[in-house]
Amino acid sequence: MRQRTIWPAVMPALLSISLHCDAQAPQPATPKPGQILVSGAVPDEASKAALLQRVRDLYGADRVVDQVAISPVSLPPNWNGYVQKLIQPNLKLISKGELKIDGTNVALRGEVANEAQRQQIASDIATSLNPSYTVNNGLRVSATEQNLLDETLAKRIIEFESGKATLTASGQGILDEMAAALQKVKGKKVEVIGHTDNVGLRESNLALSQARAEAVRTYLAGKGIPAEMVMVSGQGPDRPVAENNNAEGRARNRRIEFRVAQ
Repeated sequence: MRQRTIWPAVMPALLSISLHCDAQAPQPATPKPGQILVSGAVPDEASKAALLQRVRDLYGADRVVDQVAISPVSLPPNWNGYVQKLIQPNLKLISKGELKIDGTNVALRGEVANEAQRQQIASDIATSLNPSYTVNNGLRVSATEQNLLDETLAKRIIEFESGKATLTASGQGILDEMAAALQKVKGKKVEVIGHTDNVGLRESNLALSQARAEAVRTYLAGKGIPAEMVMVSGQGPDRPVAENNNAEGRARNRRIEFRVAQ
């Protein structure tokens, strides 16, 4: 099977996924801004539907363009199941990248924000597969603008009042430093992403994380950062960086992330 998925350049995660076999896939089209192109060949309609649904669930149905063909192919055991596991949320952290699956050989290329992400993504992929699969991690740490923002934030937590989207004094102090760093990021958009722990309802946490990201954008606008430069999203509890079974881990998961859009 050959399948290629291309994320648009306006998104922070610009990635292609190629799955190979002997079948000849349709020539992939060029995606328009905001679209995700999925192309290739699968053995049956059920495999195609499952693949497309996985991508749509991850990135939104309105962004997915279907170019997947049905062709007779021979695949390793449970291959479709492993492909489902490989299309995981951490792929959204990769820009200018490609994930290739050729039988039981997996190769990963692209840029991530820091070394910790590089190692974590490769580890997550490896643990989702059985020992017959080989993973080649070709991820690299991305451009200097992202490094500048990472170094300025320095793993600190931008704090809000409990259960609210109101910044504390210490949170405002960190954002004052981030505003100075953002002044140095010329010609790029930056995504501000809100995250929460998993305490409470997921829907409430998604709304809170979105509101907090918007509060950060509003505060930065007051410091001279154009609102149109800053995109916001709320991921709620979906992308933890620590365990949620203790207070320290939950505190780490309640965070604001800054990512330079590619």
